[in-house]
Amino acid sequence: MPNPNAAQAPVTVIGLGLMGQALAAAFLKNGHPTTVWNRSADKADELVATGAALAASVKDAVEASPLVVVCVSDYAAAHELLDPLAGSLAGRTLVNLGSASSSQARDTAKWAKDHEAAGYLDGAIMAFPAGIGTDAAVLLHSGPKSAYDEHEATLKALAPAATLYLGEDPGLASLHDVALLGVMWGIQNSFLHGAALLGAAGVKATDFATLATPLIAVVAQTVDAYAAQVDAGEYPGDDASVATHVGSMAHLLDESKELGVNTELPALFKAFGDRAMAAGHASSGYAALIEQFRKPSA
Repeated sequence: MPNPNAAQAPVTVIGLGLMGQALAAAFLKNGHPTTVWNRSADKADELVATGAALAASVKDAVEASPLVVVCVSDYAAAHELLDPLAGSLAGRTLVNLGSASSSQARDTAKWAKDHEAAGYLDGAIMAFPAGIGTDAAVLLHSGPKSAYDEHEATLKALAPAATLYLGEDPGLASLHDVALLGVMWGIQNSFLHGAALLGAAGVKATDFATLATPLIAVVAQTVDAYAAQVDAGEYPGDDASVATHVGSMAHLLDESKELGVNTELPALFKAFGDRAMAAGHASSGYAALIEQFRKPSA
């Protein structure tokens, strides 16, 4: 259930890289007594000047608050810090905002439960440090609903408009994180490949961007339609068939070869399209490629 004293709830932040500093600053700005710890204590100087308490040790930091937020490089680093003092977690809620796989998140949730933590929430930050505490930030959380409900108001200091709870499975935040990053890299890599292609013909990337940006917005509008088709398992070719797409992919691949631009990305596009056609989806819509992505690599 929600914490009635959430507006004044103490919180600890362990790890004061750029992101950790932004997290602690947001908690302070929202009136939470905030304890911080970092291997290099000087990284806490600005936070201490604005009201944070610097813990002398990780143990002291953990024991200072009922909510402990960890933001270090990865789960191995988190365990290196927390394993020796796991007993101090009893009765406290641990929120891990470092990067990990969903299986690592589930293992850490079990570890926290075995050491009598009150709850474990895995999290993913979809924002740059400058966006923390503003409506530009999105934070994803997964784990016990009771733990999320108790600390939701405190956690919303980090992402006021979009602190999202994804479900009881602690691996869901990490899984969403990598899936969303894949979308980001897909767009960025495709733009950079296109810029290299046009650059070979003397076209500036800034000129290409004026055309690519609105196209990206148009393509984004297909996501909801494709999602519904994927969930239904039906892929009507009412905009363009897989065969039509593969024909254009061949042109992209040929142009890349002729202009001496790397061909790996367009070759990958075409390989998936060819497989979809071989599976009987030549006349289906593009969303039919989901069936190829569902298969493990050879």
